[in-house]
Amino acid sequence: MVNLKINDIDVSVPEGTTILEAAREINVKIPTLCHYNLPEINFVNQHANCRVCMVQWGRGLVPACNTLVKEGMEIRTDTQKVIKARKINIELLLSNHPKTCLTCDRNGNCELQTLAAENNIRDIRFKGKMMNRPIDNSSFSIIRDPNKCILCKRCETMCNEFQTVGTLTDVGRGYDTVIGTNFMQPMYQTNCTFCGQCLSVCPTGALTEVNETNEVYKAIDDPEKIVIVQTAPAVRVALGEEFGMEAGSVVTGQMVSALRSLGFDYVFDTDFAADVTAIEEAHEVVDRLQNNGRIPIITSCCPSWVNFIETNFPDLLDIPSTCKSPHEMFGSIAKSYFAEQINVDPENIVVVSVMPCVAKKYESRRPELVNSSGYSDVDYVITTRELAEMIRDMSLSLEHLEPSDFDRLMGESTGAGVIFGATGGVLESALRTAYNIITGEHLEDVEFEEMKDLKGTKISKVDVGGYELTAVVTSGLGNARRVLEKVDRGEAHFDIIEIMACPGGCINGGGQPRHNANVEIIKKRMEGLHSVDRNKDLRRSYENPEVQKLYDEYLGKPGGEKAHQLLHTHYDEDKTIELF
Repeated sequence: MVNLKINDIDVSVPEGTTILEAAREINVKIPTLCHYNLPEINFVNQHANCRVCMVQWGRGLVPACNTLVKEGMEIRTDTQKVIKARKINIELLLSNHPKTCLTCDRNGNCELQTLAAENNIRDIRFKGKMMNRPIDNSSFSIIRDPNKCILCKRCETMCNEFQTVGTLTDVGRGYDTVIGTNFMQPMYQTNCTFCGQCLSVCPTGALTEVNETNEVYKAIDDPEKIVIVQTAPAVRVALGEEFGMEAGSVVTGQMVSALRSLGFDYVFDTDFAADVTAIEEAHEVVDRLQNNGRIPIITSCCPSWVNFIETNFPDLLDIPSTCKSPHEMFGSIAKSYFAEQINVDPENIVVVSVMPCVAKKYESRRPELVNSSGYSDVDYVITTRELAEMIRDMSLSLEHLEPSDFDRLMGESTGAGVIFGATGGVLESALRTAYNIITGEHLEDVEFEEMKDLKGTKISKVDVGGYELTAVVTSGLGNARRVLEKVDRGEAHFDIIEIMACPGGCINGGGQPRHNANVEIIKKRMEGLHSVDRNKDLRRSYENPEVQKLYDEYLGKPGGEKAHQLLHTHYDEDKTIELF
């Protein structure tokens, strides 16, 4: 333990602690901007770029975020020297920042804006040249505005050290330094997986999602179109945060009522399609186990992870399940089975997905997910944040809306479909069904407790009808890389692997309400989903009566010819999508 004083208050902390962490132990607030409190990343080794967290040690100033404590230190955070330095550094950041706060996507939720207000910045004294760089809006998922970048390098750290994708990097020197891509290529031409974790950590509006709300409004207003909306499981436990509700609050009924008020013709649940996905993936698992197929099999619900394996491990493209992601399955079923049921030309059906993810925007434009008639399974994808924006447009109070139910035919779901939104949920759901396929019996203990935490990689032995399977759950692409490298080198044997690009799974997707590294919020979202699962009468995907009807009346057997045509896809080593 190391003993020191901060503002004359004694504090004792373990060796290796930063001044910033020590101050938090005694509730002394030191403002930060570039620092991000991710346990998996050692920010002590980061660059302390913004210099907002300067504190006084002796006669000099040091950054609190990457200066380690020493025995007998005496730190001040409240001297005029500290306050003056802090204000100057904030003013310097603002001097090269666009003054378009009122129209910025992050207005009211910008860390730089908040910091300026908290530190009583009323004037920007430093006038001079301002950066004027082109905005990169080339991709379907992410917009990069370098003019709003403050060079905190959070996105670079996330992309390189945590996700190990390596798309973002600092380019140039001095005043001309900018966070960009290698050779300043447009985002869609890089190896970006569009996971959106860079958006989650960006403190300003330098990185935002491609907003499709206007296109959705136009579709709703078109009298020729039948507009269907589907909502992912993770949305219902995070949407409430945008309206001041506690993290993890389950707002399913209120969300459905809000979507009806927005003018959607039908409101359905992606959990229905998650049940279909669990059945199709379970049959793939069993088929490979019983017929000496390629092992391991990897779940394929996350488009960022699929993008990642295409780019980084093309020799392993025969491993992932060929199942489309649930919202793409839903779109395919909506424009075939549902179109027939309501006697509408599929060309006049518009499918909108509400997702916790910005990669789903890119996924919906993948050419292999355009059907033989020439239209995509899913037309538009909006994030949880975009849905909240639309609800506020209508001046609706989410908390006070009378709950309502999803429309029928494709609105019923089981607990297995709900837990798709949290790390481990897809694998657990598939194994519940695989057990039934192999044994013909119901798995009585339907929960795999070892899958229910936020560890980046979880490995366990699971008995599925006599098959002793080594199951791996991993979230975060850096963790995925380490698992795949072991598979590629033949260093480890796994039977079934679930990979989610975002840490914790879809509950922490790039399109969810921002939480500023508050892990407790992620835990509450996870518990919210599992509470829905436990309270469901039906908890195994094959028990869903609407799914049973879909197979009986339309698809035939799971994994059959029609199911393969509508619900499965293929992967491509060259994943670059040209704009169209």
